[in-house]
Amino acid sequence: MRARIGGLLAQPWLFSFLGAFAVWIAAVAYTGGRGAGGMVSAGIALAAFAAIVGTAQMFVVTLGPGNVDLSLPANIGLASAVAMKVMGGSNAWILGGLASAVAVGMAIGFANYVLIRSLRIPPIIATLSASFVIQSIGISYGRGLQIKPPPGFAAATSAQVAGVSLLALTAAGFSVLIALLLHRTVFGRSVAAIGQNARAARLANVPVERIRLATYVLSGALGGLSGALLAGYFEGSSLDIGNEYLLTSIAVVVIGGTSVAGGKANVTGLWGASLFLVMLLTMLNTYGVSAGIRLLTTGLVIIGVIVIAGGPRVAR
Repeated sequence: MRARIGGLLAQPWLFSFLGAFAVWIAAVAYTGGRGAGGMVSAGIALAAFAAIVGTAQMFVVTLGPGNVDLSLPANIGLASAVAMKVMGGSNAWILGGLASAVAVGMAIGFANYVLIRSLRIPPIIATLSASFVIQSIGISYGRGLQIKPPPGFAAATSAQVAGVSLLALTAAGFSVLIALLLHRTVFGRSVAAIGQNARAARLANVPVERIRLATYVLSGALGGLSGALLAGYFEGSSLDIGNEYLLTSIAVVVIGGTSVAGGKANVTGLWGASLFLVMLLTMLNTYGVSAGIRLLTTGLVIIGVIVIAGGPRVAR
């Protein structure tokens, strides 16, 4: 029993869930218990988006040091505009809009890889540069776009089952599939192998460049899907709709137990970290903290947790 408890405490994702619970308790204590259930429901719904975007970032980070996708916020903004324009407010075009958003994301992921591979540009520079190009395209395409999502799509993204977001339940099921993909398939093991030692993976006949290409395309596809879902949830697209997910996507990856040194991913931890960040923001809103102090506090907490959670793993 003691060994099992020790093994549980050694799991990096456990403390992210405990942190989320502690923040929720602090917020509930301040309000005297009012709105406790609603806070959890809203927190889970918003955490689903952070978990999906975090999944996209997790795959790229797992490829090894220096790999990060900074184009995700711009990807989300452009994909949200494309999805809403394709759907055109019609339920008949929901699947078409989702497919178009995913296609946009895949194209962005492919372009990121081409910049990295063909021009030998470091991933952090390549994806940051790509984000400016994507933003320019988004401004030209989506400026003044005011198209509401189809009623059925908006209802689906905000629906609840027994007080729990239907989207969050679907995202949780999707996370199970992602975990199986990472740990039970050749692709997932190849991503981890490349992150641990790309040269050794190449000597073991792992198609390193094809796996990297597939990983960046997958990250882009998940970013595009997130853009469409966010547009449905907030009842409209916006080029700025993904801005908050730049730091968030990296933070949930590291706080959730994925190694920034590469080679080790943790899907479960994404949800704990997402809930922690969402609950932290909710608590600060509950306390009536100003926007500036809210951003400062959130940033300091994120930096502190990343240093504590990521430092030892980077050293190893």
